[in-house]
Amino acid sequence: MPSDSIFRDGLFAGRTIVVSGGGTGIGRAAARELAALGASVVLCSRSLDHLAPTRDEIVAAGGRADAEVCDIRDPDAVEAFFRAVVARHGRVDALVNNAGGQFLSPAEAITPKGWHAVVETNLTGTFNMARAAFAHGLKEHGGAIVNVVVEMWRGAPNMAHSGAARAGVVNLTKTLAIEWARYGVRVNAVAPGIIASSGLARYGPEVAPLLEAFTRDVPAQRMGTASEVAAAIIYLLSPAAGFISGETLRVDGGGSLYRLHGYEIPAHAPWPAFDAALDGGA
Repeated sequence: MPSDSIFRDGLFAGRTIVVSGGGTGIGRAAARELAALGASVVLCSRSLDHLAPTRDEIVAAGGRADAEVCDIRDPDAVEAFFRAVVARHGRVDALVNNAGGQFLSPAEAITPKGWHAVVETNLTGTFNMARAAFAHGLKEHGGAIVNVVVEMWRGAPNMAHSGAARAGVVNLTKTLAIEWARYGVRVNAVAPGIIASSGLARYGPEVAPLLEAFTRDVPAQRMGTASEVAAAIIYLLSPAAGFISGETLRVDGGGSLYRLHGYEIPAHAPWPAFDAALDGGA
């Protein structure tokens, strides 16, 4: 499979790498480049329709790719998926935990069902996949896991469910990096900022003005690309990152160091102040 990658040809030759949510956006970009670098990629998602075009594209270009349906929220389905991967490919060498999803909503409008759906996908699903990858190969021969989160270091207004889940994944990344170090397993994460990818389409045209405002709040003065996030993922999977574990690499054009993207706190009355001299102590 021809490659325009910045990484050397054959970097992942002989490796089997699972990419969840690998049919679109960042997952697609990572899967395509991993295949171009010699990996056998196994894509998974709840819908084969989302995966088939990317799988077919990789195979048509001379790469190796499979696509399997897997609901990452269901631990039994995840176990069955990894058993099938090992049966077909002989081993699992790495995992890109990219599948996830959320919707825009102020916190007070998120229903318990909506909260549960997002947390189950973004946090529990990530854990299910990591645990199964560890049990079905990484524990035996080592490897690498990269979890994909989001830029949420200053909170996640209008995405409280996703921000909470992704923060949990960042902590999980650190915990697994410590617990699984003795098995030669490195666990890291990438935190994309505003990325121009197919994932933005799900929010509808009404979000376009917000995205323009977000871009103005990025020091790079543009959105990132799926290829830039994929490059960060591939670096963390590669031998060049052999002494890196438990870290979250921000791929956000410096956005997390600047203003909170497009969010303004509405005008309101100042909070009451405390003055010990007037209030008689706390």
